[in-house]
Amino acid sequence: MATRKTTTKSTRKSASASRTSGAAAAIRSGALPPYGVPIRAAIARGDQREMQAIGAATRQHLKNVQSALAKLEGALGKKR
Repeated sequence: MATRKTTTKSTRKSASASRTSGAAAAIRSGALPPYGVPIRAAIARGDQREMQAIGAATRQHLKNVQSALAKLEGALGKKR
């Protein structure tokens, strides 16, 4: 008969630890778009690490958008 392995380690996190790690995971995964609502929500919560992560993700997103826009404008210039 197969037996189930049991773990002795507690998997429970404190409320602040789960909120911070969840927000950081969302930022890393790209699931949370770096627009006004998440930025304002992070500011309202006052979580310094979350604000830094959202700031970094937003700067990267803007860099990517600016690059794509430059390529678009270049393609439009070639077609005129």
